[in-house]
Amino acid sequence: MSLPSSATAITFVLTRDRAVSDAFYRNVLGLPFLTDDGFAAVFDLNGATLRITHVPDHAAAPHPVLGWQVADIAASVADLTARGVVMIIYPGMGQDETGVWTAPGGSAKVAFFADPDGNVLSLTQS
Repeated sequence: MSLPSSATAITFVLTRDRAVSDAFYRNVLGLPFLTDDGFAAVFDLNGATLRITHVPDHAAAPHPVLGWQVADIAASVADLTARGVVMIIYPGMGQDETGVWTAPGGSAKVAFFADPDGNVLSLTQS
């Protein structure tokens, strides 16, 4: 059996503090809030669903858990930085001063940042 063509994606981001995460995803990232169903704060990701779920002992992974494709990474990074988001610069990765890494051959540009729980998020321009 395969997924029906009408299936839409749901993704989960875990948090130790839903109120803090809710404010970040709603006010800093500007994601449209849909509901709080008692188990998760639910946001719209352009037709997909993001569920911010409370896990008291959550420890963030060192890799990206969620990312967005953007048309202009420089403008997106500047906007997030103006909102107080700090881009992650990984030693030795060769990112520019704003935190943007360019893939070999220039096929993509990627920037990384974290939510209040340390979950790594990314922006990609390709």
